[in-house]
Amino acid sequence: MWVNIWQLFVSFYSNPGGWGIGIALALGAIWLGAFAPPIHKRPWLWAVLAGGAILFGPTIAFIQVPLQFGANKALLHFWDQATLQQHLLFAGIPALLFTGLVQEGLKLMPALVYMERKQPISNRDALILGAVAGAGFGIFEAVWVLNTVFASGFTWATVQLQGWQALIPFWERFSAVGFHIGATALAIYGWNKGKGWQFYLLVAFLHIILNYSVLLLAAQVFTVVQLEIYCSVLAAAILATALWLRWRGPSQEPDIENTSSESAEM
Repeated sequence: MWVNIWQLFVSFYSNPGGWGIGIALALGAIWLGAFAPPIHKRPWLWAVLAGGAILFGPTIAFIQVPLQFGANKALLHFWDQATLQQHLLFAGIPALLFTGLVQEGLKLMPALVYMERKQPISNRDALILGAVAGAGFGIFEAVWVLNTVFASGFTWATVQLQGWQALIPFWERFSAVGFHIGATALAIYGWNKGKGWQFYLLVAFLHIILNYSVLLLAAQVFTVVQLEIYCSVLAAAILATALWLRWRGPSQEPDIENTSSESAEM
């Protein structure tokens, strides 16, 4: 198992390509730009962004996958593989639980480290902080997926041959990056309001609901198009909520941009 896990970890940094990186950065810039993070004024935001990106590989390979492997192995003590496949919509839930709980927990770390050192911050700044951390994680995931797509031989001729379906991986990443940004923004917003565990469990549950679409596809309940619509609607709803909180009215709370400590840092 550990050999496979190491190979998975290495794959995150394989297939380097300019197109995959460039498109992933563009997708992240579109969604993150909606939050208007003042990166040019607050250099520490770059560290939060980088922290989110760095955490992606270790989080998936060394925490999420081993836990999912353990959950699947435990299920095999009670049912054989054929039974599990027959009841896929139920049997796949334990693995999905770890996807949501692990990813949404680890994504918070760069933002929480900063919040531990710099208090108080406004809820608006907490949303920006979370959005930046989520963007780092989501962008790196998109780099991995899109570089794999290009390494498999994707070209414009592929689109001409397969039609719009060849572009599904790009739309999927557009939606997924948006989800990561919106979910982490909401989680850090809740943490800043003193409801960290409640908001963490909320976004982890939403992540699980999002990924449950994969089981629905495997069980042929969803088509690929229906899956993409499902994921896009959920991601849009989470982003809309986070952006509404970000832009609603003037904030009456302390803003770290105006604190003396932040001025000293800049």
